[in-house]
Amino acid sequence: MMKTIILFISVFLLTITTNAQSIQSKKIKMSKKLETAILANGCFWCTEAIFQLLEGVESVTSGYTGGEIKNPTYKEICTGTTGHAEAIKIEFNPGVISFEDLLKVFFSTHDPTTLNRQGYDKGTQYRSAIFYISESQKQTAEKLIKALSEAQVFNDPIVTEVTKLSTFYKAEGYHQNYYNNNKTQGYCVAVINPKLEKFIKNYGDKLKKQ
Repeated sequence: MMKTIILFISVFLLTITTNAQSIQSKKIKMSKKLETAILANGCFWCTEAIFQLLEGVESVTSGYTGGEIKNPTYKEICTGTTGHAEAIKIEFNPGVISFEDLLKVFFSTHDPTTLNRQGYDKGTQYRSAIFYISESQKQTAEKLIKALSEAQVFNDPIVTEVTKLSTFYKAEGYHQNYYNNNKTQGYCVAVINPKLEKFIKNYGDKLKKQ
């Protein structure tokens, strides 16, 4: 009888300790200061929809960066002459998902070997680019590109631009959360849906819990 009680107490204490450690671990993760990543890999309607699903990503904002024109409009961007790329600003918790993990998703959800083009979307505004905010981000991006190139993951050379961020301009309101607000729109059905289905299948363990 005494052995049974001792065993019960031991299991009970172990459960409390495990739960406490789990709670503490969650607190540590949530207490991490958010960091920012700026990525461009085609139409921002697509990229926003993908990165919004990742656990640890707090927000995704569509916008423009990489050019010289101040406060560009979508109409100007569409000409392909502004130098700006359609990009997304990702606010993420590094205690949950790392910058490197974000880049791995980045490289696996678009073609980084096509210059100024993603699918039917053509122009410099659709180029593949990583706009780093710190030297650490730059080194991480360059290291990963080197590793992917040496492993010959892609048939053609990676043309992804790695450039220091200048100014990120938030896109017009109707571009924000575009996919979720326009799921029946033609582009969303024909282009974004297939990308999301493939992404969810390959990254199910990285997604936010519904």
